[in-house]
Amino acid sequence: MAAVSLRLGDLVWGKLGRYPPWPGKIVNPPKDLKKPRGKKCFFVKFFGTEDHAWIKVEQLKPYHAHKEEMIKINKGKRFQQAVDAVEEFLRRAKGKDQTSSHNSSDDKNRRNSSEERSRPNSGDEKRKLSLSEGKVKKNMGEGKKRVSSGSSERGSKSPLKRAQEQSPRKRGRPPKDEKDLTIPESSTVKGMMAGPMAAFKWQPTASEPVKDADPHFHHFLLSQTEKAITKKLKICEEETGSTSIQAADSTAVNGSITPTDKKIGFLGLGLMGSGIVSNLLKMGHTVTVWNRTAEKCDLFIQEGARLGRTPAEVVSTCDITFACVSDPKAAKDLVLGPSGVLQGIRPGKCYVDMSTVDADTVTELAQVIVSRGGRFLEAPVSGNQQLSNDGMLVILAAGDRGLYEDCSSCFQAMGKTSFFLGEVGNAAKMMLIVNMVQGSFMATIAEGLTLAQVTGQSQQTLLDILNQGQLASIFLDQKCQNILQGNFKPDFYLKYIQKDLRLAIALGDAVNHPTPMAAAANEVYKRAKALDQSDNDMSAVYRAYIH
Repeated sequence: MAAVSLRLGDLVWGKLGRYPPWPGKIVNPPKDLKKPRGKKCFFVKFFGTEDHAWIKVEQLKPYHAHKEEMIKINKGKRFQQAVDAVEEFLRRAKGKDQTSSHNSSDDKNRRNSSEERSRPNSGDEKRKLSLSEGKVKKNMGEGKKRVSSGSSERGSKSPLKRAQEQSPRKRGRPPKDEKDLTIPESSTVKGMMAGPMAAFKWQPTASEPVKDADPHFHHFLLSQTEKAITKKLKICEEETGSTSIQAADSTAVNGSITPTDKKIGFLGLGLMGSGIVSNLLKMGHTVTVWNRTAEKCDLFIQEGARLGRTPAEVVSTCDITFACVSDPKAAKDLVLGPSGVLQGIRPGKCYVDMSTVDADTVTELAQVIVSRGGRFLEAPVSGNQQLSNDGMLVILAAGDRGLYEDCSSCFQAMGKTSFFLGEVGNAAKMMLIVNMVQGSFMATIAEGLTLAQVTGQSQQTLLDILNQGQLASIFLDQKCQNILQGNFKPDFYLKYIQKDLRLAIALGDAVNHPTPMAAAANEVYKRAKALDQSDNDMSAVYRAYIH
């Protein structure tokens, strides 16, 4: 979107990532919500949701000038509800202005008429003034007597109680006839804050209650909004004696985190690694990068990263080195191969493997790293390219607890939440289970869409129904849109989800646990790979059903 001249109170279209422009209004942010560094941006409250975000000025367009254009490119139900909310807001605003203007004119006429009728001569004026003063004094005396004696119900109650009894409305809410479209400004926001999260949630509108808010849009907006929240890790001892650690909400606060002074290395600049490195640099970390295809490093060098010639060199010159590669073989080659990580490890050096691999592989890597005096942490990530770019990954860590804590600012930069799961191998197992569920669900989505098509049902209507039900999610909407639009640009490679399903099935076999759903889904992905879909997005599994 082209840059425009905007100001507080303007109605706008705001664009976030690859999602459609959404109608909103520029408002004052809460006082404790810092403005992001870098390019000029405005704080926008979006209609039809309870969401808000800092939006760069080049991602904004005036509402009225582009209304027809935006309506043509977006036909979604929630989008239409948002547009309707804007129009209702404008109607109410116009009605208030007309009423205010009419009342002001009437008041002026009444005052002038009253002054003409009541203008006394000088004698009458003095006499009336004297009588008036006497009445005022008498009334004041009676008022004082009533209050001090406590005989009046009004005088016996505190102002706060009277205010509560006089108004049944909840504090901070607008009157019933206005609450559906009133957009709170900064003075109202302060009164709405009831806790750490309340500061970042607008009151839901009557036309779009919070329970019906679009989870797709809501989630993405949260990724753009500062979250001044800090939760300490809580260790819960379970009856079995195992330790589970609740998630630390480590969402990066748009540049306000304090980067570690340790030198960071990063190996592997694929779909996930590229977004991770970009966010590490944005948050002020000192990063040295290496990639098997050296050209991928160029962009990050321009952004301030340093170039490492080999994995061994990166590890030897950095305090903590992260790696994110495709599969168990690549992870082993990176550590054990020529000029590999192991050759740069010496006492005190730290290695964090973020690849999704099996527990046996990660355990083997941990043993060789520790045998050289190094420290090891596994930290596979749950997410996709978009979430990686937005710094909204979920990090599953296990191994050296002290190293996990040393990685705090890095995890804040790259993810929204991190879990520490105990000993090495636990994170690998959990990650495979998560991706097994995700991969199986994707195959089911594709199966449902193709069944709808062959039985003469509308695929778009199926998606609309699912988006209104309990299955509604960003993942569902995004992947269905890929299929409906025939756009399979990779956000999570199909070949990698198939690899994860295969490893999850092997994990089940190792403990004699059946995984029939995953096994069935795996066969569908294998067919999709045979149809040359490996390097497409995982949603391309759809093509296995139509060939």
